[in-house]
Amino acid sequence: MSGPTQKVLKPGDTIGILGGGQLGRMLALAAARLGLRCHVFSPDPDSPAFDVVQNATCAEYADVEALEMFAADVDVITYEFENVPASAALVLAARKPVLPDYKILETTQDRLGEKDFVTKLGIGTAGYADVTSAQTLNAAIAKLGLPAVLKTRRFGYDGKGQAMLREGDDVEAAWQRLETRAAILEAFVPFEREVSVITARGADGQVVCYDVTDNEHRDHILKVSRAPAAVSEAIAEEARRIATRIADALGYVGVLGVEMFVVPDGNGARVLVNEIAPRVHNSGHWTLDGASVSQFEQHIRAIAGWPLAQPLRHGTVTMTNLIGHDVDDYAQWLTVPGATVHLYGKRTALPGRKMGHVTVVEPAAKP
Repeated sequence: MSGPTQKVLKPGDTIGILGGGQLGRMLALAAARLGLRCHVFSPDPDSPAFDVVQNATCAEYADVEALEMFAADVDVITYEFENVPASAALVLAARKPVLPDYKILETTQDRLGEKDFVTKLGIGTAGYADVTSAQTLNAAIAKLGLPAVLKTRRFGYDGKGQAMLREGDDVEAAWQRLETRAAILEAFVPFEREVSVITARGADGQVVCYDVTDNEHRDHILKVSRAPAAVSEAIAEEARRIATRIADALGYVGVLGVEMFVVPDGNGARVLVNEIAPRVHNSGHWTLDGASVSQFEQHIRAIAGWPLAQPLRHGTVTMTNLIGHDVDDYAQWLTVPGATVHLYGKRTALPGRKMGHVTVVEPAAKP
């Protein structure tokens, strides 16, 4: 049974957001500037997105009655994280448009399914193999070699649910620590840099890509993004082409992030896809202050059925995540020229927890 078709929203209409983290918070703020209201659904009573909306539902995703009441109060539904339970998505999609289409989650929630999808498009990825036991893990290592990265197929982010395997490691112990029977082994990629492309696609098929962004991770968590990336125009064009191909193939509506590796290839370089994020993405936070339209507004425009904007970058932009107790030093950024501080309102600073970010814009030199 197909669900409701997309409608064009008007100011005063309500967007439902599944998930109450910082991405939901920034989506709601972008919607408010466009005269649209938001209703946030999250099981966490301390959700930072609750602070910026009038309507919120705090309930579990398995609470069908709460989901139905939520759907009745909104005009369209989106999500700020991709691990929405399929059962909840089905309940909602039968009642209101869910964008991006919840069926896309079936592809992107499973790392193996995502790799297969990308490969079938003729787009390069790291070598990979399905792993279901210690025996199949050893077979995968024999095929791909070491070092390699062992990852759970589902519910992994910011380095969770994965382990680097090197020569001499206890493979059996690594498998047991992962506590899963559904995993994927990915060959290690000797990349020059990690980049991403934030891409918006409207219901009419229009696709708009932001500048390719350089990403620097620490302890598997994004720490710094820089736009534009220090890559050739040929590589930037290839990265945008790949992101556009993926968005079109998914029939996507909204903003997605495509993480990629730039790897040496003879005298040049090529691009391999690492992961797809079917939502606004941390590496696109620079657009809040560094572009004429942010990734969050672009997502709202897409799901509202409004025209997408052509973003203009204001200069060279650096986004720095405030992770854990980094946030304690937020005041030092307040006097930095060109800096804008974004704090997410989370009560407790924990190791590895994203508490805020800072963007620094250096305007382009005038000719």
